[in-house]
Amino acid sequence: AGSNPITYPKGRDIQTPFTMAEIKISNVEAIDLSKSTQSINTGIGFFDHMLDQLNSHAQIGVAVTVTASGDMEDRNRHADESLQEKLMTQVGTALGDEIKKLIPASATKSRFCCPLDEALVECILHISSSPTSDSPGSLSFDLAPYGIFPKTGRIKIGNMMTAPLEFFFQSLSVASGLSISLQKIRGDNGHHIVESAFKAFSRALRNLIDGTDTDLSEGSSGNMEIMWGGESQSAKEGLDLKRFGKSSRKTKETAINVEVNLDGGAKGVKVEAGIKTLNSFYTHIAKESGLSLDILCRGDTWVDDHHTSEDVSIAVGKVLDIALGTKAGLNRMWCAKAQEGDAVVEVTMDLSNRPCLTSNLSLSQCEYVGDMSTEMLDHVLDSLVMNGQMTVHIVECNPGDIVDLATATAKAFGRALKFCAAVDPRRAGKTASSKGTLSV
Repeated sequence: AGSNPITYPKGRDIQTPFTMAEIKISNVEAIDLSKSTQSINTGIGFFDHMLDQLNSHAQIGVAVTVTASGDMEDRNRHADESLQEKLMTQVGTALGDEIKKLIPASATKSRFCCPLDEALVECILHISSSPTSDSPGSLSFDLAPYGIFPKTGRIKIGNMMTAPLEFFFQSLSVASGLSISLQKIRGDNGHHIVESAFKAFSRALRNLIDGTDTDLSEGSSGNMEIMWGGESQSAKEGLDLKRFGKSSRKTKETAINVEVNLDGGAKGVKVEAGIKTLNSFYTHIAKESGLSLDILCRGDTWVDDHHTSEDVSIAVGKVLDIALGTKAGLNRMWCAKAQEGDAVVEVTMDLSNRPCLTSNLSLSQCEYVGDMSTEMLDHVLDSLVMNGQMTVHIVECNPGDIVDLATATAKAFGRALKFCAAVDPRRAGKTASSKGTLSV
């Protein structure tokens, strides 16, 4: 890897090219669907943590050791700012060389968005020619500023400088032959912006290798059907878990019975909440996600719609969380779009156990969505997400009629939930997390 020419990101004034021999890269591995017996030790602790996302989210056994100076036991021995640009460039080249070997000749494109509670980054991977060719990749990179504290963004996270990240992804793209686009959709926290970028890249890479994509639905491609379709191993193992949850709750304001079965929709959907818009909203979510849902609510709708809308959504969120269990072995993350009329909405979801809802839905255009007050649509989403222990980003891609906007949101939510809740048999019941758990 050390003999490869380095293409520097545009806009950077490089005064003196560095000598690659200054830094020694060893023990480089990228093993598909397996753990490496080597470690990640670049001498920059936070950078190591980010590279480890490939292990957890791309399901690729990644290893790399960097030797330049200092005690190898010091995980931040390469904190020297003047060294990091060189180091990240060479690590990107070394890993890119290994990743290139994993990309099948049939691979074309993959897109993934990764939701964290304070960041959302989109990654698009594209191959314009055969991955076995010598055609270099390219990079479109827009993550800065890294947070808003300070306003100009963070220049250092832990002992890792943020500016050289562009060099890492640039050299990785050149070596792997991948065209990589990393774009921050939103984000106020520097740590989470970088983490979202690495996770989005890892998930997009996994899908590229699998021949699947968040822009596709099951049945629209052979690989999507094989991986996630109704006859897939994923579906079979999901049914074998017999996941369900139910709850009954009675107060002076509402009496609610809710039951959820993650059974592919075998028991059907019956929603009687007393508010037509709410009935429609949860019916769309259930049908798109392929779950059976039974809701019966008798609420004080003669007062207004607040108590019924809120209590139903709290109950559905809690019961869904019960049905999902520990989430170990699940796909966990997905993003999905839906269109209704002119309205186009994308929902990006993570069954994270760290509940957070971020949305830019334009709900101020009118007071009511059908027979439900518009402010309650916002409250319904918040109650569902918080009690479902999810991280959810909702992006309004194209505006539309308020009813169409609500319907598109419900459908996109259901589609994302379906893939998040799907069992990934390759994980063998293990949690998709670099922490090894989703416990809070």
